[in-house]
Amino acid sequence: MGPHEIKTKVLGYPRIGQDRQLKRATESYWKGEITLEALKATGAQIRKDNWHKQRKAGIDYIPSNDFSFYDQMLDMTCLLGNVPARFQWDGKTIGLDTLFFMARGLRPGATAKPTTACEMTKWFDTNYHYIVPEFSASTKFTLSALKVFDEFKEARDLGIATVPVLIGPGTYLLLGKGPAGFDPLSLLDSLLPVYEDILKRLTALGAEWIQMDEPVFALDLTSFQMDAIKKSYERLSKATGAKLMAASYFGELRSNVQAFAQLPVAGLHIDAVRGAGEVMEIARSIGSQKFLCVGIIDGRNIWKNDFTASLGILNQAKSIIGAGRLIVSPSCSLIHVPLSLAYEPKLDAELKNWMAFAEEKLQELVQLCGLLDSPTGKDVLIANTQAISSRRQSKRIHQDAVAQRVKAVQQKDLNRASNFPQRRALQVKRLHLPLFPTTTIGSFPQTTEVRNLRALWKKNAINTKQYEAAMEAEIKSCVEFQHEAGIDMLVHGEFERNDMVEYFGEQLEGFSFTANGWVQSYGSRYVKPPIIFGDVHRPKPMTVRWSAFAQTLTKKPMKGMLTGPVTISQWSFVRDDQPRAQTVTQIALAIRDEVLDLESQGIAAIQIDEPALREGLPLRKQDWPAYLRWAVDAFRLSCSGVGNETQIHTHMCYAQFNDIIEAIAQLDADVISIETSRSHMELLGAFESFRYPNEIGPGVYDIHSPRVPQTAEMVDLLMKASRVLPPEHIWVNPDCGLKTRQWPEVKQALKNMVAAAQQMRTKVSVTR
Repeated sequence: MGPHEIKTKVLGYPRIGQDRQLKRATESYWKGEITLEALKATGAQIRKDNWHKQRKAGIDYIPSNDFSFYDQMLDMTCLLGNVPARFQWDGKTIGLDTLFFMARGLRPGATAKPTTACEMTKWFDTNYHYIVPEFSASTKFTLSALKVFDEFKEARDLGIATVPVLIGPGTYLLLGKGPAGFDPLSLLDSLLPVYEDILKRLTALGAEWIQMDEPVFALDLTSFQMDAIKKSYERLSKATGAKLMAASYFGELRSNVQAFAQLPVAGLHIDAVRGAGEVMEIARSIGSQKFLCVGIIDGRNIWKNDFTASLGILNQAKSIIGAGRLIVSPSCSLIHVPLSLAYEPKLDAELKNWMAFAEEKLQELVQLCGLLDSPTGKDVLIANTQAISSRRQSKRIHQDAVAQRVKAVQQKDLNRASNFPQRRALQVKRLHLPLFPTTTIGSFPQTTEVRNLRALWKKNAINTKQYEAAMEAEIKSCVEFQHEAGIDMLVHGEFERNDMVEYFGEQLEGFSFTANGWVQSYGSRYVKPPIIFGDVHRPKPMTVRWSAFAQTLTKKPMKGMLTGPVTISQWSFVRDDQPRAQTVTQIALAIRDEVLDLESQGIAAIQIDEPALREGLPLRKQDWPAYLRWAVDAFRLSCSGVGNETQIHTHMCYAQFNDIIEAIAQLDADVISIETSRSHMELLGAFESFRYPNEIGPGVYDIHSPRVPQTAEMVDLLMKASRVLPPEHIWVNPDCGLKTRQWPEVKQALKNMVAAAQQMRTKVSVTR
């Protein structure tokens, strides 16, 4: 066996740039501050840097078309010419302005009337959001964008042969949205000719391999769906002669394992992190010709790979298929992890030695291949073994007091003192709210001035007294605006918070933080997830100082704002040395302490956001009951210590509720607010059929678009809601926090929202 007989492959690489230059350039373009050419140049430079970095690391198969200015599913929609009529597409080649119009509902430069943006939802169980394709029986597909070809040629001109990445036809259709009862697979016959054209063009340009992402194989598929996907690849392989690699990731294949193994393609990629137990079965099932790409390095988390464990799996696969058909890769695209530990000079040295970001994962791939190909490199293995052992044995990870408190949790700690009707009567008496009460989800615009103040304080350029005075001024201004607008239940605006998870993690033990560990959440929205490395507990109050101050500024109820335990876990890089349920329970106890402190300071309503509850749901239905049991228990543990007259709110966004509506009811929150504006109240169908017992705030203002909704639009949405829900149970609110928006649009939108609530009070005569 010669050196490097086993190849390395990357499915996708972070596209944000080491200084977040893509975010800055994109937002500058939206504001009209730079030209389209300047934006494109930024993208080209990021792609060039990424390709060179991977080639320098020694990666054999480097991806192209993994870059996106917004979202890869939206890119695929544009490539296929699937543009909804409301975006007034002229039928010509689709450019970035049309793409942004679909994503945001507003065309850059405002050359078209604003409209409802395409729906956005979570990409499987990650915190990445994709733009949902829209289908109908009349949907037509046509090759309509050049991005995938241009980027392949761009890399080729740099002397780098790449593997173009496409969303496969099965995943594209099954993750789209159509009218009730519509089967998106009915569009396959009209879709596949366009795929054929794309594959033929890429092959003609010189593409050796083409990666077809089919992560739907990690979901529960019917035999009909699996058969349809198989027939698709039979047609594509026969018609194009392209060398295709079908990639499944994010989970085990389970009942889909044989269908995936038998796909008529040249290679298969599998997730060997979540599906390690399936590697041998796949290796034995693929025949004597197919290549097997084993995703052995975790593309979803930041912990260093355990080479000893990985080598055991890879050597078994090699013994079955041989080195020549074995490829080693991360489990999925690396867009879900930060760029490089090289940008973290201040990160705790011990913790840093336990981690690997995207750039370090490239090194791990090459090192693993070296250890597989040759007995040399034992120093690399020794260093890796020492790092893994150091983490396992560290005394920083385990806290006896935390463990004992978790063990002491009893069933009574998960239950409110009385049921909802009894609580509601007391809350109505305490809060004095009108019918269709108005509120917001918590955050208000984080202006440049606010962010600069926080940065100055962290750099000790201003002292704590100056910083707190500045924050109090922001809170006071925000409260005054809410009074002026006529909001019924107020919030303090969260100006002191950098992020809804990071802010809490900074004040909890067991967390660590990066300076530049950014990952993309959606579009130009990036987050910097905390790292949970050890047992979690709360040393002191985290939010009480700000909510208590805000309450002194008003006689109206002030809502305390917290992030829930599941969401804190889901939006962090979580330790992998104990069950996630145990970590979440630790966080729930910390939040419980904060809830009780807020209540003791007279805060009458406390919102515990759980937008990631649905996101954390396992991909397979058979795993749902166990997850929902501990997730619901964690929420109830966090809030059930309060008195009956304290109103508990929660918030969830961009989630399908039909399949977990009973679990949502079991949370027993007094009020839940949800996203319904982009879906035009479609999500309320779940609450109608189930007869959700508590109060609901169906979002009437899409905060992910800069478009200001008119009062009449909101009234229309509320009328739809009032036909499904008891009017006395309906709250009026945006669908998410307002942090990313600008003050002028927020002020007008909220005034329109209050006007809508006032109109509803005259249209619907019910006593609250």
